[in-house]
Amino acid sequence: MILKTAERIKELRERNNLTQSELARKLQLSRTSINAWEMGTSIPASKKIPEICLILHTTADYLLGMDTEDVIPIYPYDPDEKEILYRLTRYFDEVHAAAEKKKK
Repeated sequence: MILKTAERIKELRERNNLTQSELARKLQLSRTSINAWEMGTSIPASKKIPEICLILHTTADYLLGMDTEDVIPIYPYDPDEKEILYRLTRYFDEVHAAAEKKKK
């Protein structure tokens, strides 16, 4: 589980275009703490998991390797922002459906 968490922290940090230093600053930690997590030599304290998930736009289950679904939680967003996300999701669903239809 530690190695899966290490891989996911690094993957999500990079996907969110954050350096180790930037993530550390947002979490009020040292860069060496982030590096240790990504190297698998330590794991985040349980009280930091929710904060990490908010910053990296993921769920604790995914971050900790308990789930394979890469989910973007939308609960921190206001109703207008959520509507935009729903519209984008519908748009991408339609694009993928059209691409699948073309393949057949």
